[in-house]
Amino acid sequence: MPTHVALLRGINLGGRNKVAMADLREVVTSLGHTDVATYIQSGNVLFSTVETDTTALAATLERAIAEKLAVRPRVVVLSREELAQVVRDTPYPDEPNPKNVHAVFLGAEPGPDELESLAAAQRKAAAKGSRDTAQVVGRTLFLHTPDGFGRSELAALLAGGKGGAKAIGANGTARNWATVTKLLTLCDA
Repeated sequence: MPTHVALLRGINLGGRNKVAMADLREVVTSLGHTDVATYIQSGNVLFSTVETDTTALAATLERAIAEKLAVRPRVVVLSREELAQVVRDTPYPDEPNPKNVHAVFLGAEPGPDELESLAAAQRKAAAKGSRDTAQVVGRTLFLHTPDGFGRSELAALLAGGKGGAKAIGANGTARNWATVTKLLTLCDA
């Protein structure tokens, strides 16, 4: 049973940062981890390790991936317990469409400047008629996009793509709620 999940940012998107999942599994295995498996092509790796420092695990994975696969994705590692806590903490448990809720997994809890940037982005999006909302719990930014993620003004602002907003989401990696809950299920399988 996998004890951790590594989430890679920005691989296999739009033809850039191509990484074969077999190669990614090989890199993770080469670090001494066991029960290594990947889920879909977007950089979700499940594995077991006795190491408990998720920040150190992420840094080691980033270095190994850069050395062996020649790409430099941001990596966020969560223990199975941390992932389960994220699922319990969602502020949007009643959203029927799991593709309308995203969890942006951050490397660290956002500070006051990042939280103010989030509030400013929400005000700006709301002023344009957006129904999107976001909340931070620990080091996870929950994003609710009832009109779809691809058309989300708030998602674009948080990624730094519009209006010069400080990109709180650029320091992490996003997964839709269907993927988040599937990863937890796979940890428990």
